[in-house]
Amino acid sequence: MHFLGASEGLESEMANASSELGFFIRPPEPGALNVALVAGPMYDPLYELLPTFEAKTGQRVHVAARLVQPELNAHLEEVYRSGQGVYDLISTHSQYAPAQKHFLRPLDDWFLPTELSEFIPSGLEMSRVEGWLLCVPRNIEVRLLHYRRDLFTDNAEQENYRALTGRELRVPETWEELAQVAKFFTRPPDLYGFAFPGRDSGLFETFFELVAMAGGKVFRPDLRPAFVDTAGRWALGFLRRLHSEDRVTPRELPLMRFDEVSNLFLEGRCAMVADWPGGFYRYQDPARSKVIGRFGLALYPTGPAGQRWVCAGGHCFGVPTSVRDEEGARALLKFLTAADAQWHEARHGAVPVLKSVQNRLKAETDAGTLEGQRLALLGQTMSSHMLLPPRFPLYPAVEEALRISLQKGLTGEWSVEDALHRAAAEMQKVLGS
Repeated sequence: MHFLGASEGLESEMANASSELGFFIRPPEPGALNVALVAGPMYDPLYELLPTFEAKTGQRVHVAARLVQPELNAHLEEVYRSGQGVYDLISTHSQYAPAQKHFLRPLDDWFLPTELSEFIPSGLEMSRVEGWLLCVPRNIEVRLLHYRRDLFTDNAEQENYRALTGRELRVPETWEELAQVAKFFTRPPDLYGFAFPGRDSGLFETFFELVAMAGGKVFRPDLRPAFVDTAGRWALGFLRRLHSEDRVTPRELPLMRFDEVSNLFLEGRCAMVADWPGGFYRYQDPARSKVIGRFGLALYPTGPAGQRWVCAGGHCFGVPTSVRDEEGARALLKFLTAADAQWHEARHGAVPVLKSVQNRLKAETDAGTLEGQRLALLGQTMSSHMLLPPRFPLYPAVEEALRISLQKGLTGEWSVEDALHRAAAEMQKVLGS
């Protein structure tokens, strides 16, 4: 298995984790629809429906690859660059589809205008590249702040915080307030104040959000680096402060992706995290969660510029040009993005992109429950605070180019200034002169 940009020690550690979690690449299976799927708790529940598709159609589905997103991106790039790609359907993402346009089949001719009109416009727009529908959306993703309500409402915790800071303990409304509250709650190894992904796209997206909330930009209009400025210094400096100075995060943070951050909160070992909607079902599952009935949800804090921005996008399904059974692939694509499939994902927490499923979810949810509050917060975030990264073919390479510099900046191996300059230089190399 190829691990994108990993050091030798990190590669070994992540290989072990991948094996335990069931990430894999298998040979294609003749006579079956061969698919490559994104893996993780946010996405796996949908695949429970594949036997239903097989029973209805008589068409076998062979999951030949199931990988976390960075590994899936690297695998697809490798096999299609070398001419060895043989998939009939793949998972992709609105951010990464432009980099895959050379092997993705346009899908406009597979759908009637009435079928496409059932999708919310923003979901379809994110799935188009240069006007072509290169993938079909399955969800929209934005993060909310998850916090341990039992800690924030505990009388002793409130009194201690007041005595230490002279302020009232409350759910943070700014990132500065979050840093202070996170430091107060940090009691390693049993409890950490805050955690965020320390590698890959999760680290880049967190930096991207913070730069915007400081009033800056990561990309200039011509896509050149724009973050070596006050906003960029604050954003990376803030992440460094959390991890290396105030030490409110686990020491293994540079190894952690989104799922590991979610697990930390799920285990009751973190006071606050930002998390996506798709994995929400785990927090409510008695077999998995130690925080049932003990946590709440809130909007993101605001940054130094008084702004709130949340990196957004959506997972999709695409069909490579290598497709051998177009009829079978079209049936599977429509099955995985139909109302029944969307409802299945929505009941696990995902934000659906079909209007009918959104309306059903709203109608069947009590506004006064945690689920009702969650949907309202997600709706507010999507209507007012979505931050969409630019969509261009070199975007995945830019993410990867910045990863090492951002990591070394947050761990303190490089100074913030040095890390930003090196990140900008690496980005320039990717983009060319």
